[in-house]
Amino acid sequence: MNAAAMFAFLGRRRSALLLLLLLLLFVTLTAASHSQSRPPDYAEALAKSLLYFEAQRSGHLPHNQRVAWRDHSGLNDGLEQGVDLVGGYYDAGDNVKFGLPMAFTITMLSWGVIEYGQQIAGAGELAHALGAIKWGTDYFIKAHTHPNVLWAQVGDGDTDHYCWQRPEDMTTSRQAYKVDEDNPGSDIASETAAAMAAASIVFRETNPHYSHLLLHHARQLFEFGDRRRGKYDASVAAAKGYYPSVSGYGDELLWAALWLYKATDDADYLAYAVDNAASLGGITWAIAEFSWDVKFAGVQTLASILLMEDGAKHEPHRRILEQYRSKAEHYLCSCLNKNNGTNVRRTPGGLLYVRKWNNMQYVSSAAFLLSVYSDHLRAADQTLGCSNGERVGPEELLRLAKWQVDYILGDNPHGTSYLVGYGDKYPLRVHHRGASIAPYRKSKGFIGCTQGYDNWFGRRGPNPNVVVGALVGGPDDMDRFRDERKNFMQTEACTYNTATLVGALARLSSLELDDIDDEGVDSSDLSSRASI
Repeated sequence: MNAAAMFAFLGRRRSALLLLLLLLLFVTLTAASHSQSRPPDYAEALAKSLLYFEAQRSGHLPHNQRVAWRDHSGLNDGLEQGVDLVGGYYDAGDNVKFGLPMAFTITMLSWGVIEYGQQIAGAGELAHALGAIKWGTDYFIKAHTHPNVLWAQVGDGDTDHYCWQRPEDMTTSRQAYKVDEDNPGSDIASETAAAMAAASIVFRETNPHYSHLLLHHARQLFEFGDRRRGKYDASVAAAKGYYPSVSGYGDELLWAALWLYKATDDADYLAYAVDNAASLGGITWAIAEFSWDVKFAGVQTLASILLMEDGAKHEPHRRILEQYRSKAEHYLCSCLNKNNGTNVRRTPGGLLYVRKWNNMQYVSSAAFLLSVYSDHLRAADQTLGCSNGERVGPEELLRLAKWQVDYILGDNPHGTSYLVGYGDKYPLRVHHRGASIAPYRKSKGFIGCTQGYDNWFGRRGPNPNVVVGALVGGPDDMDRFRDERKNFMQTEACTYNTATLVGALARLSSLELDDIDDEGVDSSDLSSRASI
C-alpha cells in the first residue's frame, strides 16, 4: 500500500470512528432526555395540583383566593329558575358546570384525604385539600333543593363551545337543568351521594355539624336515585353530548351504597351492595378502566378493602366480597400486564394507554387505585393473584403507580411534565378559555363571544396565564404530544384528572425504598415500564 492509499484508508477509519462517536453521543443525549434532570418532588407537585382547583372555581371568589388571574363569575347561576346555584367548579377549559364529573371529582379528592390525609398534612396542604372539597360540597347542598330534586348542570355545552370567553365575561346560556321524580337521574344522584358521604368522613373530626349535614343529603340522594331509576342524560339532554352515562347507573348506585356504609357503618348499605352485586354489575363487569363514568373498578376496590381491613366483621358476606375482589384484581392485573386476556396498552415510553381523548384521566386514576390497593395489601400481609397465575406483592403495584406518576411529572421520552406549572418544561398552550385570555383583573374590557376566537384562541404564543396543577390530556399511543391550543384531546385539562392524582402524589410524598424495591427491578428502565 503506497502512502497516499494509506492516508486515505486512515482518513476513512477516522471518519467512521467520528461517526460512531457522534452516534453514541446522540444515543446518550436521547436517553438522558427520557429521564428527569432531578428526582421528582412529589410534595411540590401535590401543592400545585391542589392549586388547580382554585383556577376552576365558579362563583364569588374568597379573599384568600390564590389564583390571582381569576375573578368572580357565574353570579346569576340559577336565577332564571329561582334557585341559588352560584359556586361549584367548571369541569375543564370551558365554562359549564357539569354535575356528574364535578361530583366524581369531589368523591376522589375526599378518598385521597381519607387514605392519605396524614401525608397531605405533612406537606402543609391539608387546609387547601379540605377547601377544595368544601367548595364542591357547598355547591351540592345548594343544588339539592328537595329530597327528590338535584340540579345537574348549569350552562349549555353547545353555546359555550361556540364562544371563547373568560368565565368573567360569559354571555352564553346559563340555563340550569335538574333531575326529579318525573325526570330521574340515578347516576348523578348516586355519584353526588357518594361525594357527600365521602366528604362527611373527611370533615367528621374538624367540622362535625357540616359532616352530619352532608350525610343527611347523601342519604336522601341515594334513596332518590335508587327509588326513581333512570339515566340522567335521558332527562338532561344537554349533558348527552358531553358527559353521557355510558356505563349506566348500576356502578354509581353500588358506589354510593359503599361510601354510605363507610360513612355510617349502617349494615343496610353493605347489604345493598351485596344483594345487588350481580344485578347492578358489581361482580359481573371486569373492567380495564376507572373514570368519572365507569366506576366499577372503584366499587370493586372499596368492597375488597372491607375484607382486608376486617375479614371477621364481614365474614357473612365473604362469598360476594371475594367476587368483588376478583374483579378488582382483574383491573389491577390489566394495568400490570399480567392478565391472560385483557390488559391495558402501554406506549413505548411505558405510559398506560386507554384512549386518545384525555388519556391522562385513566393514568392518574390507575395510579391512585394501585397505590391504595398496594397499601391495604401490605397492611393485611397479602398478595394479589392474576389470571396468568402470578402472585403479585404490594411493592409491584406501588412501583407501577410511581412509574406512571413519574411519567406525568416529566420522566418520559419528551422530558415534558404534563402537570402544568411543574418542572422546567410543561404545556404552555393549554386549551382553557380563562388561561388563554388576558386576566380579567388586569384587563377588564369586555371580550365578546367570537372576539375571543378572533384575538386569542389562534395565537401561537403561550397562554398569558398558567393553569398551575392542571393535568392535561397527554400524549398519544406513541408518546407524541403537540402543545397547541386547538389540540383539545391532548392539551385540555379536567378537574377529575387532577383529583385522582392528588392522592397518588400524597402517597408518593412519603415513599420509602422498601415500598417499591423488589427483585432488583430498576425503576428508571423505560423498557421495563413498557412491558411489566
